[in-house]
Amino acid sequence: MRVIYILWQRQLKRYFRSRSRIVGAIGQPLLFLLALGYGLGSVYREAGQGDYLRFLVPGIMVQTVLFSAMFFGAMIIFDRQFGFLKETMVAPVSRFKIMIGGALGGATTAVMQGSLVFFISLLLGFRPLHWIMTLMALVFMSLLALAIAAFSSAIGSFVQDMQGFQAINQFLVFPLYFLSGALYPLTHVPTWLRIIAEVNPISYTVDSLRWAMNGTSRFTISHDLIAMGITLVVMLIFATVRFRYIEA
Repeated sequence: MRVIYILWQRQLKRYFRSRSRIVGAIGQPLLFLLALGYGLGSVYREAGQGDYLRFLVPGIMVQTVLFSAMFFGAMIIFDRQFGFLKETMVAPVSRFKIMIGGALGGATTAVMQGSLVFFISLLLGFRPLHWIMTLMALVFMSLLALAIAAFSSAIGSFVQDMQGFQAINQFLVFPLYFLSGALYPLTHVPTWLRIIAEVNPISYTVDSLRWAMNGTSRFTISHDLIAMGITLVVMLIFATVRFRYIEA
C-alpha cells in the first residue's frame, strides 16, 4: 500500500506544481459553458426543453474528467522519456501496484478538475436539485476517472511518442464524448445515433450525473451503475495485462 500511496501522491504533486495545466484544463469547459450555455440556451428554451445550462453542466463535468484522466497516459510517456519509468520498473514491487498507484493519482486530479468546473458553473447560475446528491456525483465521476486513467495507462504503455498518443486520443475519446449525449438530448436523434449512445459507456456517466444533479435520467440509475462498473473492471483488466509488457 505504501508504494501505491507514494505514486498517488506523486501525481498530485505534479498536478499542483503545474499551474498552467490547472488553468488550461478548465479553459475549454469554461468556453463550452459560456458559448453553448448562453449561446444555445435561448434556442433550447424556445424548443420547450427548459434550461440548457442545467442540462449542459453534467456533460461538461464529464468532459473535464474524461480528458483530464486521459492525460495520465501522457505522463507515462514523459516518465519513459526521462528515465523515471525504468527506475520504477526495476524496483521490487509488482507492476500492478505501479499502474494502480499512478492511475489513482490521475483519477484524483481528474475528479478535482471536474469539481472545479462544478464550482464555476455555480457562479454562472447553475444549482443542483438536491445539494446532498452532489456527493453521489463525486462517486460517479470517480468511477469514470479511474476507468479512463487505467485505460490511458494501457495506451501509454505501448505508445512511444506523444503524437501517437494524441492520435489515439482523438480517434477514440473525442467520438465517445460527442456521441454520449453530453451536449444534446437523445430524444429525437436518429436511431443509429441512439444505438451508439446506448452502447457508449460515457453515456451512462453523463446520465448518472444528470440524475444526481437534476433528478432526470434517460436510463435507470441501476443501469448506469452496472455499465460504469463493467467499464471499470474491463479497463482495469486491460491496463493490468498491458502493463505487464511495458518497455521502459
